[in-house]
Amino acid sequence: MNFFKNKVSTGVAVVTPFKRDGSVDYVSLGNIINYLIESKVDFLVALGTTGETSTLTKNERKKIFRIFKECNNFRVPLLMGIGGNDTSKVINDINEYYINDFDAILSVTPYYNKPSQLGLYKHYMKLDLNVKAPLFIYNVPGRTGVNIQSETVISLSKNSKNIIGIKDASGNLNQAKNIIENTNKNFIFLSGDDATALETAQIGGNGVISVIAGAYPKLFIDAMKTAEKKLDILDFKEKIQPIIDLAYKEGNPTGIKAILKQKKLCDYFVRLPLVEASESLSQEIKNYISRQNIY
Repeated sequence: MNFFKNKVSTGVAVVTPFKRDGSVDYVSLGNIINYLIESKVDFLVALGTTGETSTLTKNERKKIFRIFKECNNFRVPLLMGIGGNDTSKVINDINEYYINDFDAILSVTPYYNKPSQLGLYKHYMKLDLNVKAPLFIYNVPGRTGVNIQSETVISLSKNSKNIIGIKDASGNLNQAKNIIENTNKNFIFLSGDDATALETAQIGGNGVISVIAGAYPKLFIDAMKTAEKKLDILDFKEKIQPIIDLAYKEGNPTGIKAILKQKKLCDYFVRLPLVEASESLSQEIKNYISRQNIY
């Protein structure tokens, strides 16, 4: 996976567009994939949290993975999001869904049953033993109710064969620094938190899996390159933070889909239990985009 080495990479957690009737809008999905690749993002993530994975049927997931494969056509690396809170089922799902044209699996920490650190360690070691594909841990405690601590990540990096990195959306820079400094030298640290992604790059992180870059890829790529060089990121922070605030004001992917609608990349529909952006938020987004020079 040397595409993450020697530079800070910008990846995107891609949305799953829906039509008004709730069906998957595969045409818009293909258009978004092409837009992001043509905007020079380094890699894409299919069916992470932003992709509303938990509301998709098995057939929809399989077709979405196929769309990514076909639209990408080996242009950028692809990560496949497959996780859950039943270790055996996660293993079965990965072995059923995994397509060789994807470069790695992104697997979220088990949610709802709130495992201990030992439980998390054993979960990922079980995946490591039974899955013949590179694996990324996905830590997003705000959604799962559990934080995989740096010591657990460090142990996994040293004792596993296939676990090659982590997407950490905790926003905890001290935790990020501990992981970056103490895992194996080839272990890949990707920020999953747009608000702290630039700071993470400055302390040695390997990149970001971004939500906001799904709408503003060129801006985020430039910002990450600036952070990698340890230059002043204040101008970028001032441009990016307001749009992050708007994107997350009513939750993700509600906000990013409202932004993508303004950019005419897809509609703003989501599946229950999520709801579409309110009229007031949609207007805020429209007003901000119209008066700001962001690209």
